[in-house]
Amino acid sequence: MKRYLTVFFIGLSAVILVVGLRIDFQWNGIVSWGLSFIFLLFAAYFAKYIPNEEEHNKH
Repeated sequence: MKRYLTVFFIGLSAVILVVGLRIDFQWNGIVSWGLSFIFLLFAAYFAKYIPNEEEHNKH
């Protein structure tokens, strides 16, 4: 389940950017880019749970 979180957080980051930059209010850019950056950090963290083909073939 954890390996799918990478894709989820990358997609969520894209949605936040698209929706967040369409809405016009004060501090919009900082909030949307900040949330996207945080979600991309989470995606990078959970990328370690994606199985590696080389390790899978060794066993």
